[in-house]
Amino acid sequence: MAVRLQDQCWDPESRKINNGGKPLIGLNMDYCAATRQRPAIGYLTAGYFDCLMRAGAVPVVIPPLYQRADVERVLEELDGFVLIGGADLDPRRDRCQLHSTTHLMDPRREDFDRMLGRAISEHRKPVLGIGAGMQLLNVVMNGTLSLHIPDDFENAMPHFDRNDPEHRHTLTVKPSSLIDRVYGEGEIRVASRHHMAILDLAEPFTATAWAPDGIIEAFESSDPDWFAIGVQFHPECEAASALDFGIFDEFVAGVRKNARQPMRLVA
Repeated sequence: MAVRLQDQCWDPESRKINNGGKPLIGLNMDYCAATRQRPAIGYLTAGYFDCLMRAGAVPVVIPPLYQRADVERVLEELDGFVLIGGADLDPRRDRCQLHSTTHLMDPRREDFDRMLGRAISEHRKPVLGIGAGMQLLNVVMNGTLSLHIPDDFENAMPHFDRNDPEHRHTLTVKPSSLIDRVYGEGEIRVASRHHMAILDLAEPFTATAWAPDGIIEAFESSDPDWFAIGVQFHPECEAASALDFGIFDEFVAGVRKNARQPMRLVA
């Protein structure tokens, strides 16, 4: 039965993306365990959901769930997902040692993020990974990470500056890529705040942007059945430019193009 909401007739079917409705885009969130001084908290910086709303999507923030069945249920209802940035993935989960510079994300968030990332990849759900979200996609697809950029890249430039929250660097972009469509010609400068990076890029991803020192700053899926983007920089942050917002525009447009294909499992 239709109900009246703000003087409009609410019909659930008419709101689906295939009928012109706005796409529903999931967002994971950060998490801090309880301490003696405060309770456990889940939180998300507003840039992520504000950018999705500006791009014409409805953001849906998902807490760190425990059960894979619950993750599957959520993904069935969503048109795409944005994996947010954050602290470092635990390298011990990928058979590596801790680095002295590692700043681990909370285990509850990481448990959920890894389960979520695997489900997204197995079902080929449209996804945009930002910062740690990009690194997560690479790891769940069996790629590897540099745990500290200066250790693996001899001529590495600064990618993080504690004293400058608006630290930016230039990009070299692959022609005709999504990133190329976003930024076009001219100098590109993006907000950079990471000390880890992609080392071995997993299949089916293709690098589409690099920092001047050769570090991968963006990738796209080469699988025609999976719309997936990863960016190491932060187009949602307060230091981002108007051009950076185009990442969200392109992602939401791609989600619309891939709208509501039935979820399937890739072996």
